[in-house]
Amino acid sequence: MKKHPVRDLVLSILLAGAFCALLAYFQYDKSTNHAYAISILERSAIYAVVAVSMNLLNGFTGLFSLGQAGFMALGAYTTAILTIPVKVRPSVYYMNGIEPWLEKLHLPMVPAMICGGLVAAAFAALIGIPVLRLKSDYLAIATLGFAEIVRALLAAPMMDRITNGSYGLNNIPGYKNIFQVIAIAAVCIALMVLLINSSYGRAFKAIREDDVAAEAMGINLFRHKELSFVISSFFTGVGGGMLACFMRSIDTRTFQVALTYNILLIVVLGGIGSVTGSIIGSLLINGGQEWLRFLDEPTTVPVLSALFKPGFRMVIYSLLLMIVVLFWRSGIMGTREFTWNGLFGIFHRKKKNAGGEAS
Repeated sequence: MKKHPVRDLVLSILLAGAFCALLAYFQYDKSTNHAYAISILERSAIYAVVAVSMNLLNGFTGLFSLGQAGFMALGAYTTAILTIPVKVRPSVYYMNGIEPWLEKLHLPMVPAMICGGLVAAAFAALIGIPVLRLKSDYLAIATLGFAEIVRALLAAPMMDRITNGSYGLNNIPGYKNIFQVIAIAAVCIALMVLLINSSYGRAFKAIREDDVAAEAMGINLFRHKELSFVISSFFTGVGGGMLACFMRSIDTRTFQVALTYNILLIVVLGGIGSVTGSIIGSLLINGGQEWLRFLDEPTTVPVLSALFKPGFRMVIYSLLLMIVVLFWRSGIMGTREFTWNGLFGIFHRKKKNAGGEAS
């Protein structure tokens, strides 16, 4: 189809304006339903950042990593430690106290998240040296093991005076409004999109398609794999910091292996190699789990009373996921990105097919 840059720009501005108006309506009319919607949108934005960062590594570079929960934990704990107000820290570290050098150290939310991302990136650079020489399932197992090691170390007694050990951290400052978390998520995703569309992004895609051919073309395989791994881990750490501020309290149980699998599900459902697919997948996964919650509530209808019980929601949710995967094996978006031409092309093809059938 012919490109229409002016039309696409106008439609994008209108869509962004409508979305901001909807957020403003939810924010300033704080009824129970709107607070619930805000919570879903905030969690979706946070998971979208982590899913896009995982897609950068898995979908665009072809490295199958399952260490996202570990990097999120590093970012979350760093952000939490740096943002907890100094005056309430004695009540948080009430069991074993806090290290003197850490007692007065405090940063605003966004700089603390950046520090969390840098800590995650530093660990990624360190472990990337040995593990990135592995491929496929072996890399996945190695990074999965790293995530569990991180979780164990954060709860270890020797870390009590830094991470508060198994007691976790609370009194973490939350977001002032929904625009704050959406803005942070938008900036993170925009930076990753710029990277994917840069010369480095093209090198990542070349490695994904054929690493032998990429190396023959002069691409330094280890350097680019390490770069992708570190950048992905940085944004995963920022996502972990965003999750800490959303939850207001964290412990190591928050970052179990199931969290990584949930992020992987978002990536696969949206489409491996699609940024907009990861965003759509995050909305569907987080929204679907909550919107189906009525299935857990008992009903007075005799035929349905045996089904509408706690746990039935996840049964239906899993069946819906299976149906989506069966009909869209490459995910909802596949390797494509959302474009207005693509959207209008769907209606154009349907109209053309209807005209052909009529004739």
